[in-house]
Amino acid sequence: MLTILGFVMIATFLVLIMTKKMSPIAALVLIPALFCVFVGKGAHLGDYVLDGVGNLAPTAAMLMFAIVYFGVMIDVGLFDPIVRGILRFCKADPMRIVVGTAVLAAIVSLDGDGSTTFMITVSAMYPLYKRLKMSLVVMTGVAATANGVMNTLPWGGPTARAATALKVDAADIFVPMIPALAMGLVAVFLLSYALGLRERKRLGVLSLDEVLEKETAEETVLVGAGGGDERTSLTKGATGGTASGTDGVGTEGAEGTGAASAASAASDGSDASDDDGFQGLDPHRATLRPKLYWFNAGLTVLLLTAMIMEWLPIPVLFLLGAALALTVNFPHMPDQKARIAAHAENVLNVTGMVFAAAVFTGVLTGTGMVEHMADWLVGAIPEGMGPHMGLVTGLLSIPLTYFMSNDGFYFGVLPVLAEAGQAHGVSTLEIARASIAGQALHMSSPLVPAVYVLVGMAKVEFGDHTRFTVKWAVLTSLVVLGAGILFGII
Repeated sequence: MLTILGFVMIATFLVLIMTKKMSPIAALVLIPALFCVFVGKGAHLGDYVLDGVGNLAPTAAMLMFAIVYFGVMIDVGLFDPIVRGILRFCKADPMRIVVGTAVLAAIVSLDGDGSTTFMITVSAMYPLYKRLKMSLVVMTGVAATANGVMNTLPWGGPTARAATALKVDAADIFVPMIPALAMGLVAVFLLSYALGLRERKRLGVLSLDEVLEKETAEETVLVGAGGGDERTSLTKGATGGTASGTDGVGTEGAEGTGAASAASAASDGSDASDDDGFQGLDPHRATLRPKLYWFNAGLTVLLLTAMIMEWLPIPVLFLLGAALALTVNFPHMPDQKARIAAHAENVLNVTGMVFAAAVFTGVLTGTGMVEHMADWLVGAIPEGMGPHMGLVTGLLSIPLTYFMSNDGFYFGVLPVLAEAGQAHGVSTLEIARASIAGQALHMSSPLVPAVYVLVGMAKVEFGDHTRFTVKWAVLTSLVVLGAGILFGII
């Protein structure tokens, strides 16, 4: 009976959030609470929730301060020289432009927010693609696939969800997977190089003067600069979704945490200068701190190094980093409050989802549903495949994270796979690592609102983007999974 109720609860949760009948937060709370009553354990609901909250508090803290930290880094201009350097490198060579798109998307993805990544990448690269008459689906496909690989960062959506659902440390999932994810990123760069060569063969290499011609007003793409109060404006053809919304452990769409409201990007194809070419980020926003650039760059490198070397727990690192970044860059209290307020919406979405997930995972585990479902699943898996549950999980993650939300897969399916793997001697961490292999494809899922920001700003039909991107994204996911197995990580 618990087996059936468990699967029905998961199915109900998936249907409601996929059909947008309920928000993920509401579904994570109300559906398990209702089923907890159905199985006759409503009196224990409070215990289940409090146990879950206690286990998830470190993850919530990590995500909260990662959002603030990387939001501040975008505000103060840490990424501006990188964007300008990539644009200068690209010149008017289609091959360089496609490779530059992949590099820019990967770098900006460090903030863990897909919407921010796509806003900055498209606003910086769109004028080049448009003036050279390059294929815009190449831009959207490369950006989405690069962001999908980088989306596995510990403060991004899938890794945080896996850690939350399986009650493990996000660093224990991510750090060993770095070689495999690096191979996935190399695959994206090789793909962008090949696609760029194809575009170069089709178009040739034009002069930079042709690229710097002014776009017409109707073709302008503007994105609000980083004061935190501005909003995205798509002036023509931006259909198919909204230009905001994050998917940290919070909302499905930006895949990760981050600060879309602080995504300072402005490019209309006509703001080129002789020195910098196209401007991907608003060079005049009030939050810039050029005199502190090297301090911020050094702090970020130190923070990422400390995370990889595990000098301190990740939540502590980001707490210290965010506090230091705010204090040094914005020493006046009103400015600090303004920066925090600018990113508060994302913080609330993300941390709210984490604590809502405590209800779902707490009920699923506390009532014994996970155990009963795992027993059934173990019996359904051929005996010869039991020891290879890592591979099975990795392969399943590719289609399942495309056809369902990350919330559904990581909170609904992954705990069952982990229980089944443990029955065959496969560790929970191996299952968790394998579960993030399919993220390169997930970022092009129709269930991810951030992809509509991407295709809307690029003025690409979603169907065209899907037909072009899916095959390359699946290949990239298989590279990550294969490298994980080859290196003995999975």
